[in-house]
Amino acid sequence: MTHSALLDGVRVIDLSQYIPGPFATRQFADLGAEVIKIEPPGGDPMRRFMHRDPAQPSAVYRHLNRGKRIAELDLKTDGGRAALRALLEGADILLESYRPGVLARLGFDRKRLDALNPQLIHCALSGYGQTGPYAQRPGHDISYCALSSQAIA
Repeated sequence: MTHSALLDGVRVIDLSQYIPGPFATRQFADLGAEVIKIEPPGGDPMRRFMHRDPAQPSAVYRHLNRGKRIAELDLKTDGGRAALRALLEGADILLESYRPGVLARLGFDRKRLDALNPQLIHCALSGYGQTGPYAQRPGHDISYCALSSQAIA
């Protein structure tokens, strides 16, 4: 088995944006998984990060999302949720980076995910965890380092 075929046959649904989630799912794609990245209408904001050429996404976006299939879905609509439901039924892994509770408000709480696909591995990325006093706060690496008093090297 070659390095790039380790995850051959594994389907990953990526609902993440910006850097951490797309980087993680790029690793899956690099190892042979089929990764389907679902973006909101207008796309992942990283498409335009430090980039003004409307003809192509930024280099950072292209790097983070190489090897993936990209689709735009409006998960606030019945049609968008139905499309996601169909994708999840045939998926192995779901990775999302919403704040805690957002996926449930869209109709995909743990009970619903289990009903759709009991074998689905669900990875929920959030800066401060799924529970606790900071769970609903937005953040990025620099704010996590500042809060924990860690020096950035």
